[in-house]
Amino acid sequence: MSSNERPPTDYRGMRKSHERSLLVIAVVVLVVVGGGLIGVVFGFSQLLTALPCLLAGAGLMAGVYFLFVLMERWSRR
Repeated sequence: MSSNERPPTDYRGMRKSHERSLLVIAVVVLVVVGGGLIGVVFGFSQLLTALPCLLAGAGLMAGVYFLFVLMERWSRR
């Protein structure tokens, strides 16, 4: 390989990386920002009540993501 040639771009790897980072950002926004807003508006004792629901929602989002990842791997075989 000469000095002016570049290796091929891995678009599939970039897409996976972006999807994972978007999932992490969505979960953080849901739990941290949503929890913070609940704590500020309704009080921090209500945050303890809402936290299991926020974590369940984050878990559902992650579950759907991993289901699609498994379906993608299964379809490539």
